[in-house]
Amino acid sequence: MKLPPEFNAIASTENSPTSVIAKEDKFIGVQFHPEVAHTEYGKTIIDNFIHGICGCGSLWTPANFIEDTIKRLKNQIGSGKVICGLSGGVDSTVAAALVHRAVGDQLTCIFVDNGLMRLEEPERIKDTCTKYLKINLKYVDAADQFLSALENIVDPEEKRKIIGKEFIDVFEKTSLDLGQVDFLAQGTVYPDVIESQTEESGASAKIKTHHNVGGLPEKMKMQLVEPLRYLFKDEVREVGLALGLPDVMVFRQPFPGPGLAIRIIGEVTREKLDILRQVEWIIMDEVKDNNLYRELWQSFAVLTGTKSVGVVGDHRTYGYVVAVRAVTSNEAMTADWARIPYDILANISNRIANEVDGVNRIVYDITSKPPGTIEWE
Repeated sequence: MKLPPEFNAIASTENSPTSVIAKEDKFIGVQFHPEVAHTEYGKTIIDNFIHGICGCGSLWTPANFIEDTIKRLKNQIGSGKVICGLSGGVDSTVAAALVHRAVGDQLTCIFVDNGLMRLEEPERIKDTCTKYLKINLKYVDAADQFLSALENIVDPEEKRKIIGKEFIDVFEKTSLDLGQVDFLAQGTVYPDVIESQTEESGASAKIKTHHNVGGLPEKMKMQLVEPLRYLFKDEVREVGLALGLPDVMVFRQPFPGPGLAIRIIGEVTREKLDILRQVEWIIMDEVKDNNLYRELWQSFAVLTGTKSVGVVGDHRTYGYVVAVRAVTSNEAMTADWARIPYDILANISNRIANEVDGVNRIVYDITSKPPGTIEWE
């Protein structure tokens, strides 16, 4: 590696002779990620840089963030109308709560059932949001629209972009009943921005397009409002608690915006969705029954594109292979595969094989992030 002009290496490892580089005392660069939980002394490095080298104070608190964000939202939105795509996850929920604090009834939340959600999830989300948020909420059943758009699509990047486009289409059509709508609020967080390679993160390689960042159409009638764009998930949760949101919302395991579409390898069909919903229900039932829900960052299933031979009674079967995935993490930039006890894994496997038609083999994903991502697609 060739150093930039006037830079010198000030730290090295066995694998990298230029782990840390500097130009005088004004510019410092590192060849690793001190911000992620897996980097030893990473927090100390950041603290020393921010407080010792830059001389900054510790002014960020959830309360300060809420106060500053509400002021910014009022200035940005003014007297305009806002719609918010509410998925039931912590990001969109906290974003909606912040916008509502800022502009009140100028906000209408839209919950879209895209046909890609888990078993009974639309009903639970509607009930929870109605009970705790006290926000204008419109429910839209757009399952047929999304599934039709995804027909014959197998590439994961194309799936994400199609889903992003369909969401915008639904929001724009639904907003017609509200009169002039000027803004679309989203629960975009910083990992979405980083992995999607936007202008802000142009130095990083694109990992995958998030449907709410790089998956959005280039031309939209509404301006974006993204109050959480520079926060990580753990910070979002702190803000949610400071807003007074209940644990059932704040500590809900992350669920991807494209839903089960990116947990089905290959084309998304109603049959595959029905199978995956049953499998995920069993996994979540066992996770909650064994008090693992809060310990795990995410726990879910992937319906692989592979089939295998099996035996039921005296008969040969040829069914799908399901991958069970569970990880621990703090901010989703890195993650470890979860060491779930074998007896719990055995229960999950036995229940899936016995209760879900069309599945005859279950594997457990022991890949951390990196090298893998949390989701398969």
